[in-house]
Amino acid sequence: MSMAGVMAGAVPVAVGSVCELQGGVAKHGAGSTDVNVRSSFVPAFRHGFVAGRVSSCERVSVGSGLRAQAASVAEAPKVSQMVKWQETKRIQTQSVVIGPETKTIRSLDWDRDRFDIEFGLQNGTTYNSYVIEADKLTVIDASHEKFRELYLAALKNEIDPSNIEYIVCNHTEPDHSGLVPDLLELAPNATVVGSKVCIQFLQNLVFRPFKTKIVKGGDTLDLGNGHVLEFVIAPNLHWPDTMFTLDRKSGILFTCDAFGMHYCSQAVFDEDLEKLESHFRFYYDCLMRPNARSVLSALKRLSDKEFGMIAVGHGPLLRYNVADLMLKYETWSKDAQEKKLTSAAVLYVSDYGFSDRLSQALARGLTKTNTLVEMVDLNSVDSQELIECVSKVAAVVIMAPPSQGPANAAVTTLVTAIKNKQPLLIAESYGGDDEPVDTLVGRFMGTGNLATLPPIRVKETPTESTYQLFEEAGTDLGQQLTQKKVIEAKKLNMPVDVAKAIGRISGGLYVVTAQKGVSRSAMIASWVSQASFKPLGITIAVAKDRAIESLMQVGDTFVLNCLEEGKYASLMKHFLKRFPAGADRFEGVEVTTGQNGSPILINALAYMECEVKSRLEVADHWIVYAEVTDGNVSNPDGKTAAHHRKIGNYY
Repeated sequence: MSMAGVMAGAVPVAVGSVCELQGGVAKHGAGSTDVNVRSSFVPAFRHGFVAGRVSSCERVSVGSGLRAQAASVAEAPKVSQMVKWQETKRIQTQSVVIGPETKTIRSLDWDRDRFDIEFGLQNGTTYNSYVIEADKLTVIDASHEKFRELYLAALKNEIDPSNIEYIVCNHTEPDHSGLVPDLLELAPNATVVGSKVCIQFLQNLVFRPFKTKIVKGGDTLDLGNGHVLEFVIAPNLHWPDTMFTLDRKSGILFTCDAFGMHYCSQAVFDEDLEKLESHFRFYYDCLMRPNARSVLSALKRLSDKEFGMIAVGHGPLLRYNVADLMLKYETWSKDAQEKKLTSAAVLYVSDYGFSDRLSQALARGLTKTNTLVEMVDLNSVDSQELIECVSKVAAVVIMAPPSQGPANAAVTTLVTAIKNKQPLLIAESYGGDDEPVDTLVGRFMGTGNLATLPPIRVKETPTESTYQLFEEAGTDLGQQLTQKKVIEAKKLNMPVDVAKAIGRISGGLYVVTAQKGVSRSAMIASWVSQASFKPLGITIAVAKDRAIESLMQVGDTFVLNCLEEGKYASLMKHFLKRFPAGADRFEGVEVTTGQNGSPILINALAYMECEVKSRLEVADHWIVYAEVTDGNVSNPDGKTAAHHRKIGNYY
């Protein structure tokens, strides 16, 4: 592995010495000096990393570009005034130099409380755009249309937009391309650069002719002044149009959605990894894990590229923890493939209604059950590829396509491709022109498919409850597909005597309740323990395929309700029921609302209001650590109900 970098005024690394990156500090071999690299060192390295370590360092001739990058990053950002969008949402822009002739304009969306499939964002999000002031002025990705005035003002403060020669689109989802039409109004002679699918999508977004340049993997574009862009095609991260763009001079890799996170702050870079890590993981689980195979393919394409910074589309840019965070993507994606119990294809229609967003929610539900997901865009998939994909998976999910167009034609191909007993779930896309789900169901049942599941109907603009419905539907389908294998695995993984011994570990009986916005859920829990005195803290083991898991992320709140000995039967019976996807878990149960907004069971012995502070991932559970913020007891003489098991390989 080679590594190139610059350290203004620092002692160069000796050739052949061992170099290890730990927490932003380069540690060299015997006799060398440790050098803090956080403030002035921007590494450029090959992606063939091992556990976040750089195994060897070489003396590399460093050009003035990287020196300028290291020096210029220290410049203070330019921040616009805060303005209100829709009267209550705070938005502003931030412009800062990140490399030689390279700036970012970050649109800071402080109060964005929903994005795609996440039930809630604790820290808003950002939309990051980039400008390379080379001989041929270039903009890479734009911003969300809600930032039109702020973004264009920030852009004009940095450059004359009429001089833009290239607009590089790594991904055409509206939060990144929504202002491309505005850029073309200001720079009508600019050429839009993107993948073939990207350009096709943009032509449906920009209602006027414009110059285009379709690029393939390995193609380059010389901007002058040493800036040569190289393109890496990375489809399905998370749309089929996605590509990465590498500037060879600055060593910056522009990746749009990949490697990002929904986290809004004025910190441009990833200095505080501890604060960011849970957001990075949640973003991966929501958007990238359903595309694990595509993640690994993209990482493979990056294996011979040299770069020292990842300029993402959302959240802070990755500068200090590039190797570690890329390794996490690789590890998590391999884990998704290695632990798969079955597979399913989720067929959606990009840039149509809510098809993409709802399909991602459903896909996340599937992945929680160790079901490997193949995301397929019906707008762009080849018919033969579609047939091959469907033939390899255990189940198929179809988001209703528009009544006309290529996606609807692809469904015609599916009618004969889906096997007779292959589970099939059809869901509405709420796109305004959906092929009726009943018609779609009829088309498949007419061919003898008897495994068609009840369709999911969307009767109003999707809300948090709709996304919860789709995620739970995905989890239910995944559990249906994997149930037999899960039971067999539990029996095989633990010797009977050991299982009986572990079963003697007793616990209490509790109901965990949580609410975020209008989404709420509950579960019976027995793996609960006090974990700290100061602050008062508890841990709860939550199975990865529990519906409530999505409402127990870092920063979320919930209530732990203690069930009372001799008085818990009705509550336990109620919450042990298998609820249909989207069902209200609290119907018929007396509740009040805690100070943190989550339900408190009136008939519980005691309750504790809690806030999630951290999560530890273990094989099939999350260990959630939470601080107790409030609580009370309804019966001082009551005792918590105990849960005694006879065997340890199930609850």
